[in-house]
Amino acid sequence: ASAGIDTTTTVILYGDNNNWFAAWAFWQMKYYGHADVKLMNGGRAKWDAEGKPLTTDAVSHAAKSYTAKAANEDIRAYRDQVLSKVNAGSISLVDVRAPAEYSGELLAPENLPQEGAQRGGHIPSAANVPWGQAVAEDGTFKSADDLQVLYGGKGIDGGKETIAYCRIGERSSHTWFVLTQLLGYSNVRNYDGSWTEWGSIVGAPIEK
Repeated sequence: ASAGIDTTTTVILYGDNNNWFAAWAFWQMKYYGHADVKLMNGGRAKWDAEGKPLTTDAVSHAAKSYTAKAANEDIRAYRDQVLSKVNAGSISLVDVRAPAEYSGELLAPENLPQEGAQRGGHIPSAANVPWGQAVAEDGTFKSADDLQVLYGGKGIDGGKETIAYCRIGERSSHTWFVLTQLLGYSNVRNYDGSWTEWGSIVGAPIEK
């Protein structure tokens, strides 16, 4: 509301690092029911590379009233849901972290403190498709055909419920965006508790 946004505003999100956190903001806005929100393909890096204008001026807008809708639980997964579905073998799981995190060698991206979870590894049956593989060198998303090959090659084809996870839910938001907004898969959830939660649960099944 303080940013001049109401429920009818078109919101365009962008950021650095291939829109990593912009995609998380997109998922958050969809979770709370904002209808018209978009992600700028290529983010700030592509904008800058094309010589488009940048400014350091702070922008202000008149405040508006904003009432969020009830949370859309169809796009979010919780620990107990994941555990029951893993045990039943009824979902496709995609771990979008780096291979070293997936294998348990690291608990977090290599440039970050190795903390947040008690154990390393991945959730049983999860395929490893690092989130950054969905973008080209210029930061734009790969074509739908290329994305279908990328995910389909790991068994992620939209044929059954899919749950994406990472360490704290932000990288998996990017993959959630790709699967739902670019490939049109309808039954996809983001497990935002992700490895920080799963890797600290006593007795949770873990593979390395």
